[in-house]
Amino acid sequence: MTTHAPAKSLSKATYPDATTLRIERVLPGPIERVFEYLTDEKLSAKWLGAIRMEPRVGGKVEIRFDHRNLTSEAPPERFKDCSDLATGRVTRFDPPRGLSFTWTEVSDTSEVSFDLSPTGPDVLLVLVHRGVVKRDTRVSVSGGWDTHLAVLEDLLRGGPVRPFWATFMAREAEYQQVIPR
Repeated sequence: MTTHAPAKSLSKATYPDATTLRIERVLPGPIERVFEYLTDEKLSAKWLGAIRMEPRVGGKVEIRFDHRNLTSEAPPERFKDCSDLATGRVTRFDPPRGLSFTWTEVSDTSEVSFDLSPTGPDVLLVLVHRGVVKRDTRVSVSGGWDTHLAVLEDLLRGGPVRPFWATFMAREAEYQQVIPR
């Protein structure tokens, strides 16, 4: 088994307000390539979930999660029966600089935004997830986004991809300690 050192740009979420998390990550460019990983179904399936979207404001979004595409690890017990589909609507479609959509799982709806800006050969990705009301959900979502973005970074760098669940569990434990009760 290959061990994987954390990426240099790994950064934790910050919380501009009680229901919003923000993560910044510097990724290898160009910007068009990063945007393609956000919007192409086959590429997004490698780091998040297979995203199907109508590429226009108001268009439908479906994200079908299959963590077997990300890792060979067995999921933790509490995730074995979790929903494998999130749905929503595109609220901003601005290739290659930005994308936003609503995110509905079970009965909760929030909004996710990705803003991309070139920084030399790299790209600054700013993810903002608004409307994450419950603390336990903020902890899980923070660990999830942090881990999914780390996998995206690994893919864009062309190196080995870190183990998803081991990384997620470690990051979630860290967020459990820092997110106020």
